[in-house]
Amino acid sequence: MDSTKRLESISRSELEHVKRRLQKEQSALQFKRFFHSRLAVIGAVLILIMTLTAIFAPLLAPADPLAQTVAHRLSPPGGDYLLGTDKLGRDLLSRIIYGARVSMIVGVSVGLSSMVFGMILGLYACYYKALDNVLMRICDGLSAIPSTLLAIALMAMLGQSLFNVILALSIVYIPRMARISRSAALVVKEQTYIEALRSQGASATRIIWRHIAPNILSVVVVQASYNFANSIITEAALSFLGVGVPAPQPSWGNILSDGREVITTAWWMIVYPGIATALAVMGTNIFGDGLRDILDPHTN
Repeated sequence: MDSTKRLESISRSELEHVKRRLQKEQSALQFKRFFHSRLAVIGAVLILIMTLTAIFAPLLAPADPLAQTVAHRLSPPGGDYLLGTDKLGRDLLSRIIYGARVSMIVGVSVGLSSMVFGMILGLYACYYKALDNVLMRICDGLSAIPSTLLAIALMAMLGQSLFNVILALSIVYIPRMARISRSAALVVKEQTYIEALRSQGASATRIIWRHIAPNILSVVVVQASYNFANSIITEAALSFLGVGVPAPQPSWGNILSDGREVITTAWWMIVYPGIATALAVMGTNIFGDGLRDILDPHTN
Protein backbone atom coordinates (compact mmCIF):
# COMPACT_ATOMS: atom_id res chain seq x y z
CA MET A 1 0.00 0.00 0.00
CA ASP A 2 2.80 2.40 0.86
CA SER A 3 4.50 1.77 -2.47
CA THR A 4 1.23 2.32 -4.32
CA LYS A 5 0.64 5.64 -2.57
CA ARG A 6 4.23 6.65 -3.28
CA LEU A 7 3.78 5.87 -6.99
CA GLU A 8 0.52 7.86 -7.07
CA SER A 9 2.19 10.88 -5.44
CA ILE A 10 5.09 10.66 -7.90
CA SER A 11 2.75 10.45 -10.87
CA ARG A 12 0.76 13.46 -9.61
CA SER A 13 3.90 15.53 -9.17
CA GLU A 14 5.08 14.56 -12.65
CA LEU A 15 1.73 15.51 -14.12
CA GLU A 16 1.82 18.90 -12.36
CA HIS A 17 5.35 19.46 -13.62
CA VAL A 18 4.34 18.62 -17.20
CA LYS A 19 1.27 20.85 -16.89
CA ARG A 20 3.34 23.84 -15.70
CA ARG A 21 5.87 23.28 -18.48
CA LEU A 22 3.14 23.14 -21.13
CA GLN A 23 1.59 26.34 -19.77
CA LYS A 24 4.95 28.12 -19.95
CA GLU A 25 5.53 26.90 -23.51
CA GLN A 26 2.04 28.00 -24.52
CA SER A 27 2.56 31.46 -23.01
CA ALA A 28 5.90 31.81 -24.81
CA LEU A 29 4.28 30.77 -28.10
CA GLN A 30 1.45 33.27 -27.62
CA PHE A 31 3.82 36.18 -27.00
CA LYS A 32 5.94 35.10 -29.95
CA ARG A 33 2.87 35.17 -32.18
CA PHE A 34 1.94 38.60 -30.83
CA PHE A 35 5.35 40.16 -31.49
CA HIS A 36 5.40 38.67 -34.99
CA SER A 37 2.28 40.72 -35.76
CA ARG A 38 3.46 44.20 -36.73
CA LEU A 39 0.00 45.74 -36.51
CA ALA A 40 -0.52 44.36 -32.99
CA VAL A 41 2.83 45.78 -31.86
CA ILE A 42 1.97 49.17 -33.40
CA GLY A 43 -1.36 49.10 -31.57
CA ALA A 44 0.35 48.28 -28.27
CA VAL A 45 2.82 51.15 -28.79
CA LEU A 46 0.00 53.61 -29.53
CA ILE A 47 -1.90 52.54 -26.42
CA LEU A 48 1.26 52.83 -24.33
CA ILE A 49 1.92 56.35 -25.67
CA MET A 50 -1.67 57.36 -24.92
CA THR A 51 -1.49 55.89 -21.42
CA LEU A 52 1.79 57.63 -20.58
CA THR A 53 0.44 60.89 -22.01
CA ALA A 54 -2.63 60.64 -19.78
CA ILE A 55 -0.59 59.78 -16.65
CA PHE A 56 2.07 62.45 -17.13
CA ALA A 57 -0.19 65.14 -18.60
CA PRO A 58 0.87 67.79 -16.02
CA LEU A 59 4.52 67.23 -16.96
CA LEU A 60 4.02 67.04 -20.72
CA ALA A 61 1.59 69.93 -21.20
CA PRO A 62 3.48 73.16 -21.97
CA ALA A 63 0.77 75.34 -20.42
CA ASP A 64 -2.34 75.28 -18.26
CA PRO A 65 -5.14 73.91 -20.50
CA LEU A 66 -7.64 76.30 -18.92
CA ALA A 67 -5.48 79.45 -19.05
CA GLN A 68 -6.91 82.04 -21.45
CA THR A 69 -4.82 84.53 -23.41
CA VAL A 70 -7.32 86.48 -25.45
CA ALA A 71 -4.59 88.50 -27.17
CA HIS A 72 -3.31 85.26 -28.74
CA ARG A 73 -6.68 83.73 -29.66
CA LEU A 74 -6.68 81.52 -32.80
CA SER A 75 -2.92 81.79 -33.16
CA PRO A 76 -1.68 79.39 -35.89
CA PRO A 77 0.70 76.53 -35.06
CA GLY A 78 4.29 77.57 -34.41
CA GLY A 79 6.25 79.81 -32.10
CA ASP A 80 5.14 79.64 -28.49
CA TYR A 81 2.11 77.53 -29.43
CA LEU A 82 3.21 74.34 -31.16
CA LEU A 83 -0.33 73.38 -32.27
CA GLY A 84 -1.86 76.85 -32.10
CA THR A 85 -4.56 78.19 -29.78
CA ASP A 86 -8.35 78.06 -29.65
CA LYS A 87 -10.88 80.89 -29.77
CA LEU A 88 -10.19 81.79 -26.12
CA GLY A 89 -6.42 81.75 -26.50
CA ARG A 90 -5.93 78.40 -24.73
CA ASP A 91 -2.97 76.28 -25.78
CA LEU A 92 -4.31 73.54 -28.06
CA LEU A 93 -1.49 71.05 -27.41
CA SER A 94 -2.09 71.23 -23.65
CA ARG A 95 -5.82 70.70 -24.12
CA ILE A 96 -5.26 67.67 -26.39
CA ILE A 97 -2.84 66.16 -23.85
CA TYR A 98 -5.34 66.58 -21.02
CA GLY A 99 -8.07 65.31 -23.34
CA ALA A 100 -6.13 62.03 -23.58
CA ARG A 101 -6.61 61.65 -19.82
CA VAL A 102 -10.39 61.92 -20.18
CA SER A 103 -10.42 59.41 -23.06
CA MET A 104 -8.29 56.91 -21.14
CA ILE A 105 -10.41 57.16 -18.00
CA VAL A 106 -13.60 56.65 -20.00
CA GLY A 107 -12.15 53.86 -22.16
CA VAL A 108 -10.65 51.84 -19.30
CA SER A 109 -13.66 52.31 -17.02
CA VAL A 110 -16.23 51.37 -19.65
CA GLY A 111 -14.12 48.50 -20.98
CA LEU A 112 -13.67 46.95 -17.52
CA SER A 113 -17.24 47.52 -16.32
CA SER A 114 -18.77 46.13 -19.52
CA MET A 115 -16.43 43.12 -19.34
CA VAL A 116 -17.16 42.29 -15.68
CA PHE A 117 -20.91 42.90 -15.57
CA GLY A 118 -21.56 41.66 -19.12
CA MET A 119 -19.69 38.43 -18.39
CA ILE A 120 -21.62 37.88 -15.15
CA LEU A 121 -24.97 38.42 -16.88
CA GLY A 122 -24.02 36.23 -19.82
CA LEU A 123 -22.79 33.34 -17.66
CA TYR A 124 -25.85 33.21 -15.43
CA ALA A 125 -28.23 33.71 -18.36
CA CYS A 126 -26.52 30.77 -20.07
CA TYR A 127 -26.86 28.48 -17.06
CA TYR A 128 -30.34 29.42 -15.79
CA LYS A 129 -33.17 29.38 -18.34
CA ALA A 130 -35.46 31.56 -16.23
CA LEU A 131 -32.84 34.31 -16.03
CA ASP A 132 -32.03 33.85 -19.71
CA ASN A 133 -35.54 34.79 -20.83
CA VAL A 134 -35.59 37.95 -18.71
CA LEU A 135 -32.01 39.20 -19.07
CA MET A 136 -31.65 38.57 -22.79
CA ARG A 137 -34.93 40.28 -23.63
CA ILE A 138 -33.75 43.37 -21.72
CA CYS A 139 -30.40 43.18 -23.54
CA ASP A 140 -32.19 42.82 -26.88
CA GLY A 141 -34.25 45.92 -26.18
CA LEU A 142 -31.22 48.02 -25.22
CA SER A 143 -29.10 46.69 -28.11
CA ALA A 144 -31.82 47.61 -30.60
CA ILE A 145 -31.27 51.32 -29.84
CA PRO A 146 -28.26 52.92 -31.60
CA SER A 147 -25.46 53.34 -29.07
CA THR A 148 -25.00 57.09 -29.52
CA LEU A 149 -28.74 57.76 -29.34
CA LEU A 150 -29.10 55.69 -26.18
CA ALA A 151 -26.07 57.42 -24.63
CA ILE A 152 -27.55 60.85 -25.42
CA ALA A 153 -30.86 59.87 -23.81
CA LEU A 154 -29.11 58.60 -20.70
CA MET A 155 -26.96 61.72 -20.43
CA ALA A 156 -30.08 63.88 -20.74
CA MET A 157 -31.47 62.10 -17.67
CA LEU A 158 -28.23 61.90 -15.67
CA GLY A 159 -26.68 65.30 -16.43
CA GLN A 160 -23.23 66.29 -17.62
CA SER A 161 -20.22 64.91 -15.73
CA LEU A 162 -17.36 62.52 -16.38
CA PHE A 163 -18.84 59.92 -14.01
CA ASN A 164 -22.21 60.07 -15.77
CA VAL A 165 -20.51 59.60 -19.15
CA ILE A 166 -18.86 56.43 -17.82
CA LEU A 167 -22.17 55.22 -16.33
CA ALA A 168 -24.13 55.90 -19.51
CA LEU A 169 -21.61 54.20 -21.79
CA SER A 170 -21.38 51.21 -19.45
CA ILE A 171 -25.16 50.79 -19.71
CA VAL A 172 -24.82 50.99 -23.49
CA TYR A 173 -22.11 48.34 -23.86
CA ILE A 174 -22.94 45.86 -21.07
CA PRO A 175 -25.91 44.30 -22.97
CA ARG A 176 -23.75 43.59 -26.02
CA MET A 177 -21.05 42.04 -23.89
CA ALA A 178 -23.68 39.95 -22.10
CA ARG A 179 -24.96 38.52 -25.37
CA ILE A 180 -21.46 37.69 -26.61
CA SER A 181 -20.57 36.08 -23.25
CA ARG A 182 -23.79 34.05 -23.28
CA SER A 183 -23.17 32.80 -26.83
CA ALA A 184 -19.63 31.68 -26.00
CA ALA A 185 -20.76 30.12 -22.70
CA LEU A 186 -23.51 28.11 -24.41
CA VAL A 187 -20.89 26.40 -26.59
CA VAL A 188 -18.81 25.48 -23.53
CA LYS A 189 -21.87 24.39 -21.55
CA GLU A 190 -22.67 21.69 -24.12
CA GLN A 191 -19.26 20.05 -23.78
CA THR A 192 -19.11 16.51 -22.41
CA TYR A 193 -16.97 17.37 -19.40
CA ILE A 194 -19.60 19.88 -18.18
CA GLU A 195 -22.20 17.12 -18.26
CA ALA A 196 -19.79 14.88 -16.34
CA LEU A 197 -19.31 17.55 -13.68
CA ARG A 198 -23.08 17.89 -13.29
CA SER A 199 -23.51 14.14 -12.93
CA GLN A 200 -20.84 14.13 -10.21
CA GLY A 201 -22.82 16.71 -8.24
CA ALA A 202 -20.65 19.80 -8.88
CA SER A 203 -22.37 23.03 -7.83
CA ALA A 204 -23.55 25.57 -10.38
CA THR A 205 -21.16 28.20 -9.01
CA ARG A 206 -18.19 25.88 -9.41
CA ILE A 207 -19.15 24.92 -12.95
CA ILE A 208 -19.77 28.53 -14.00
CA TRP A 209 -16.66 30.12 -12.53
CA ARG A 210 -14.09 27.31 -12.62
CA HIS A 211 -14.96 25.59 -15.87
CA ILE A 212 -17.06 27.87 -18.12
CA ALA A 213 -15.72 31.36 -17.33
CA PRO A 214 -12.02 30.60 -18.05
CA ASN A 215 -12.96 29.15 -21.43
CA ILE A 216 -14.79 32.27 -22.60
CA LEU A 217 -12.31 34.77 -21.15
CA SER A 218 -10.45 35.21 -24.44
CA VAL A 219 -13.64 36.21 -26.27
CA VAL A 220 -14.61 38.61 -23.47
CA VAL A 221 -11.20 40.29 -23.29
CA VAL A 222 -11.07 40.89 -27.04
CA GLN A 223 -14.59 42.35 -27.04
CA ALA A 224 -13.63 44.57 -24.08
CA SER A 225 -10.79 46.04 -26.15
CA TYR A 226 -13.28 46.93 -28.88
CA ASN A 227 -15.61 48.47 -26.28
CA PHE A 228 -12.62 50.54 -25.14
CA ALA A 229 -12.25 51.98 -28.65
CA ASN A 230 -15.99 52.45 -29.16
CA SER A 231 -16.36 54.27 -25.85
CA ILE A 232 -13.64 56.75 -26.85
CA ILE A 233 -15.54 57.54 -30.06
CA THR A 234 -18.91 57.78 -28.30
CA GLU A 235 -17.53 60.00 -25.54
CA ALA A 236 -16.08 62.31 -28.18
CA ALA A 237 -19.45 62.37 -29.95
CA LEU A 238 -21.29 63.19 -26.73
CA SER A 239 -18.88 65.99 -25.87
CA PHE A 240 -19.06 67.28 -29.46
CA LEU A 241 -22.85 67.49 -29.13
CA GLY A 242 -22.57 69.24 -25.76
CA VAL A 243 -23.97 66.44 -23.56
CA GLY A 244 -20.72 64.76 -22.51
CA VAL A 245 -17.81 66.08 -20.47
CA PRO A 246 -18.75 69.64 -19.45
CA ALA A 247 -16.65 72.64 -20.50
CA PRO A 248 -14.10 73.95 -19.72
CA GLN A 249 -12.69 70.49 -18.90
CA PRO A 250 -10.75 69.51 -22.05
CA SER A 251 -12.04 66.58 -24.07
CA TRP A 252 -11.27 65.75 -27.67
CA GLY A 253 -14.99 65.98 -28.41
CA ASN A 254 -15.55 69.47 -27.02
CA ILE A 255 -12.31 70.68 -28.66
CA LEU A 256 -13.73 69.54 -32.00
CA SER A 257 -17.02 71.22 -31.11
CA ASP A 258 -15.22 74.53 -30.54
CA GLY A 259 -13.36 74.07 -33.80
CA ARG A 260 -16.45 73.68 -36.00
CA GLU A 261 -17.30 77.34 -35.43
CA VAL A 262 -13.94 78.48 -36.88
CA ILE A 263 -13.19 75.62 -39.26
CA THR A 264 -12.59 77.93 -42.23
CA THR A 265 -10.10 80.16 -40.41
CA ALA A 266 -8.53 77.83 -37.79
CA TRP A 267 -8.14 74.39 -39.39
CA TRP A 268 -5.85 73.22 -36.57
CA MET A 269 -8.81 73.18 -34.18
CA ILE A 270 -10.27 70.27 -36.15
CA VAL A 271 -7.23 68.50 -37.59
CA TYR A 272 -5.11 67.85 -34.48
CA PRO A 273 -7.79 66.57 -32.07
CA GLY A 274 -9.19 64.53 -34.96
CA ILE A 275 -5.79 62.91 -35.52
CA ALA A 276 -5.46 62.17 -31.78
CA THR A 277 -8.88 60.49 -31.71
CA ALA A 278 -8.18 58.48 -34.86
CA LEU A 279 -4.80 57.24 -33.60
CA ALA A 280 -6.24 56.21 -30.22
CA VAL A 281 -9.12 54.27 -31.78
CA MET A 282 -6.94 52.70 -34.47
CA GLY A 283 -4.34 51.63 -31.92
CA THR A 284 -6.95 50.04 -29.67
CA ASN A 285 -8.63 48.18 -32.54
CA ILE A 286 -5.47 46.67 -33.98
CA PHE A 287 -4.31 45.79 -30.47
CA GLY A 288 -7.61 43.97 -30.02
CA ASP A 289 -6.91 42.04 -33.23
CA GLY A 290 -3.53 41.06 -31.81
CA LEU A 291 -5.15 39.85 -28.58
CA ARG A 292 -7.56 37.76 -30.61
CA ASP A 293 -4.64 36.12 -32.43
CA ILE A 294 -2.97 35.32 -29.09
CA LEU A 295 -5.98 34.09 -27.14
CA ASP A 296 -7.92 32.27 -29.86
CA PRO A 297 -6.35 28.84 -30.45
CA HIS A 298 -8.20 28.45 -33.77
CA THR A 299 -6.40 31.35 -35.48
CA ASN A 300 -3.34 30.56 -37.59
